[in-house]
Amino acid sequence: MLLILLAGVAAGALNAVGGGGSFVALTALVAAGMPPVTANATTTVALLPGNATSAWVYRRDIESFTHPSPVRLTIASVCGGAIGAGLLLLLPSASFDAAVPWLLAFATVVLAFGRRLTAALRLGQPGPAAILAGQFLLAIYGGYFGGAVGLMMLAFWTATTSLDPARGNPLRVIQVAAVYLTAAVIFVFAADVLSQPIHLVALLCGAVVGGYLGAHLVRRLPATVLRVLVLTTAIAMTAVFFVRAFG
Repeated sequence: MLLILLAGVAAGALNAVGGGGSFVALTALVAAGMPPVTANATTTVALLPGNATSAWVYRRDIESFTHPSPVRLTIASVCGGAIGAGLLLLLPSASFDAAVPWLLAFATVVLAFGRRLTAALRLGQPGPAAILAGQFLLAIYGGYFGGAVGLMMLAFWTATTSLDPARGNPLRVIQVAAVYLTAAVIFVFAADVLSQPIHLVALLCGAVVGGYLGAHLVRRLPATVLRVLVLTTAIAMTAVFFVRAFG
């Protein structure tokens, strides 16, 4: 229980700083003997309050792009999260797990070089419909697995909008919380997340503490330092997933 509690604190703090906390929580639950699919669903439910806590801390710092509006972006996240949660309960996860390291590697490259690549390829800025479609697909991924979905959102926004990764961190937290919200509701009623309530409560409590402390830490960091932290987290999570898949 102490291991799971500490994993929750680390996961909540990571999600507040730059994302990737779901992998820490998932690993701890699997190590405690929980089946992977149940552990995945439990992670989504347990990390939701931590994300909500971080979102509350960030409520005055949210910066977004004008088109599409934050409300439409959140609707895309909610709908995609619901579909992704349904897919987790209906489909085998082995093939998707094999693709996760490559998805993260792509997200890391786009996060680091997205604007330069866009300028080099002379790509025009996509319209609101394309951004909403991309957010919807990312939300499906987030509801299904969720590993570093926040990092992928930042990478996508960096390549398609003028939003800076550091200034986009509060918006990332809001959108991840929206994805987790609908997925968590589905998992509570349709998955086995309540079969081991002590594990769930320990992870949830740790995530709330970590999410609160992590968000307050981020608000005091310079934009350059935060940008480095986000990119470092992306590289570290990509490496971890590759080791997990092929090690």
